[in-house]
Amino acid sequence: MTEPLPLAGFTVAVTAARRADELTTLLTRRGAAVVRAPAIRIVPLPDDADLLAATATVLDARPDVVVATTGIGFRGWVEAAEGWGLGDKLLDVLAGARLLARGPKARGAIRAAGLADAWMAESTESCEEVLGYLLGRGVDGLRVAVQLHGEPQPDFVAALRGAGAAVIEVPVYRWAPPVDPIALDRMLDGVLAGTVDAVTFTSALAVTSVLERAAARGLDGALVTALRFGVLACCVGPVTAGRLEARGVVTVQPQRARLGSMVRRLAAELPARSPRLEVAGVRLELRGQAVLVDGRLRPVAPAGMALLRALARVQGAVLARADLLRALPGGGADEHAVEAAVARLRSALGVPGLLETVVKRGYRLAPP
Repeated sequence: MTEPLPLAGFTVAVTAARRADELTTLLTRRGAAVVRAPAIRIVPLPDDADLLAATATVLDARPDVVVATTGIGFRGWVEAAEGWGLGDKLLDVLAGARLLARGPKARGAIRAAGLADAWMAESTESCEEVLGYLLGRGVDGLRVAVQLHGEPQPDFVAALRGAGAAVIEVPVYRWAPPVDPIALDRMLDGVLAGTVDAVTFTSALAVTSVLERAAARGLDGALVTALRFGVLACCVGPVTAGRLEARGVVTVQPQRARLGSMVRRLAAELPARSPRLEVAGVRLELRGQAVLVDGRLRPVAPAGMALLRALARVQGAVLARADLLRALPGGGADEHAVEAAVARLRSALGVPGLLETVVKRGYRLAPP
């Protein structure tokens, strides 16, 4: 029998806007059902008056140092300047500055533009490493342009200004909330209903947008509780995870801040959290909306999964119909809802004898 894919049976939400297709593909290849809920949108570069104004400031100031924080951001800046007829002027100014790269991708973008970088952060690809390098060399009296990518870096900029630098912030690919939050609302409803098993975040702004949307709907506390006690929050790195961690949410992060690494970590973490038990000689693994029955994936409806999880928690003890009624999503109308859900659960599992009826008492999972 073929081994099930590591994320088969799990539902994962994708809050990314940029590279959402790539992340979705990585997840579906591992078997996940994906809920796409872009939490932010990109302001198109040709329409970005802030970037145009920042570019004009750079051209006028001719900075001594330029920091490239991301490859896509640096390339986007150069391409936008070309679209405004300022490409040659910008490259001339950049060529006269000391170019610093936050990492290999930023260095690659610098060199692809026909420019030469003077230094690259090697170990962490972080703004902290770049800041340490700049402060170590001294920036008093220097003009420093910082290419930002979507997210402000207030601490980084404040530290440079505190050390005497004149800082020009260049915001490339600014983010804004989604125009239509319907998909985001559906994702939030799924998290609260327990039909979403994990939420992926690839930027701190996506985290902020999700929390703010939940707060606007009066669901902020419920969302944080769900992420603390059931739904896995998977973040691409510590900066992205910061605001969730501050709310008491324990996040999962890869060792390297890459999409592939994040998906591999998620593919290891979700199955590891799945309850495993033996019922009547049959091995069960309870995944999001499915059960592995002796290694074979069997989809189960939300009501059935709720009952199965409740029965699994009591390790073969009998649960009364009233107790199981409370476990149903929405509570159910009456005890007949329990009987109907039990019948559908038995059919979904496909193996007789796993779920026993105890006359006048309720139901239990058969002993091993």
